Amino acid sequence: MEAYFDNSATTAPCCEAVKAVSDAMTNCWGNPSSLHRSGNAAKELLDSSRESIAKCLSVSPEEIFFTSGGTESNNLAVMGAAYQMRRMGRRIVSTAVEHSSIDETLDKLAEEGFEVIKLKVDNYGRINERELYSAVNSNTILITMMLVNNEVGTIMPVQAAKRAAMAARSPALIHCDAVQAFGKMPVKPVSLGVDLMTVSSHKIHGPKGVGALYIRKGVKIKPRTFGGEQEKKIRPGTEAMPAIAGFAAAARALPDPQRELEHIRMLRDYMVEKLTELDEIVINSPPDGLPYVTNISVLGIKSEPMLNFLSERGICVSSGSACSKGKKSHVLMQMGLDRRRLDSPLRISFSRYTTIQEVDALIQGIAEGKKVIRAVK
Repeated sequence: MEAYFDNSATTAPCCEAVKAVSDAMTNCWGNPSSLHRSGNAAKELLDSSRESIAKCLSVSPEEIFFTSGGTESNNLAVMGAAYQMRRMGRRIVSTAVEHSSIDETLDKLAEEGFEVIKLKVDNYGRINERELYSAVNSNTILITMMLVNNEVGTIMPVQAAKRAAMAARSPALIHCDAVQAFGKMPVKPVSLGVDLMTVSSHKIHGPKGVGALYIRKGVKIKPRTFGGEQEKKIRPGTEAMPAIAGFAAAARALPDPQRELEHIRMLRDYMVEKLTELDEIVINSPPDGLPYVTNISVLGIKSEPMLNFLSERGICVSSGSACSKGKKSHVLMQMGLDRRRLDSPLRISFSRYTTIQEVDALIQGIAEGKKVIRAVK
């Protein structure tokens, strides 16, 4: 039995998404910009797909712009907002534990003369809201903050960003990277008070290579690519209709997130209880984090040998963000964890398909791995 616990990296495509991709490739393969019958059918599919994503977020379809995924949406939101707003100020406020597609984009903007503030976090990856209020001033043009941290599951106080901007009488746009939250908890841009929001398909059992950026009606950002009328020139280029159709199908297939949260929390709590009965296992995630993501450290055993041991037994976990490719986690470093914990993290991430039998296999695998790896040493 394969036990898959790397859902924060990618999820298995659901049958609804697979069928939608196949149908779009075989029955509706026209260019949505073409004016003939085949193009019109593709345009209808594009419009209905946009409506499906918009419905999940409780926003208008005209506020949804399709991209190639979370990284592009984050880049487009942050750089597009910064360039649009730079005449009103130069300060950008974020956190020190953002995804690399935000973190590296902010570094690039800092090189161009923007003042970038990255708020520090505590040992659970949480920012201090008072420091957020102190960092936002009248020259702040953008606040970008993820809703759920991709490595430890910390839920960030995104709603506080809007309150901080209003308190400072700042013109700041608010961007939220909701890639790890979308489909797993209630996510409504209006309730969160955000102007821009990033979501991605392959984290909700849809195909890779497609995502979306929510842009609140009336908000303007500068495009990053040029050469077409598609997506209202915000993201030109022929739309990837099979992927978009699959994304929409996966969104429509999402169960009620609140109901699923209870089930996932039960699995997470069971796993944590069993793991903490083993010696020298530390939980790095906050107890009030999103239960879909749990980061642990198996003290004294580096991540790679444990990953390999589990993988050989059909158990898939990761040591952190898939984008880091084996580097030490900047998130855990910012959390101030000691060297032993930094050397041995495992990120265990659930999906709605995760079973109690898989969790038992994981617990047994880690217990056996501790014995075998230490014996080899």
